[in-house]
Amino acid sequence: MRVRKKVGEILFIEFNTVRDARGYSLEAFSTAKAKVLGLPDFKYIYISFSKRGVIRGLHYQLPPKAQGKIVIVISGRIFDVVVDIRKKSERFGKFITSVLEEGEGIWIPIGFAHGFQALEDSIIVYLMTEEYSPELYRCIRWDDPSIGIPWPLKNAIISEKDARCPFLANADIFI
Repeated sequence: MRVRKKVGEILFIEFNTVRDARGYSLEAFSTAKAKVLGLPDFKYIYISFSKRGVIRGLHYQLPPKAQGKIVIVISGRIFDVVVDIRKKSERFGKFITSVLEEGEGIWIPIGFAHGFQALEDSIIVYLMTEEYSPELYRCIRWDDPSIGIPWPLKNAIISEKDARCPFLANADIFI
């Protein structure tokens, strides 16, 4: 695990991947390497599969179980989005995007909402600093015009839950 690029507190991470004729193996996490990068301990692992065109997000969780997370692309390719939702930040409401491919990931600290669109069928692993808490889970509309994310694939597939998320102006923000 090593940092490919850093944008503010956001870390774009490359994972140690060994490829051969059989496929590949990926070292998804090492406590020692995480400590060197200044990352916290993780308490919860979640895996999702998304078909091409699916948008998931923009998700975050409120205190006392606010989550920092590493998002790792196991297979496929995603258009990843991180939105600064820290009210006092000069970057509040601004976003960072990146295309993440197999063996790449991103560290998203507390104070940011996260989402992605699958550019092809994709499997994603999330390492989170806190367990999922339904009563503290929050989201922001993926198509909020005040944010203006340029989702690359038209005819996006959105869950009913994500379609009902509030716009940023009406979202529960905590920092």
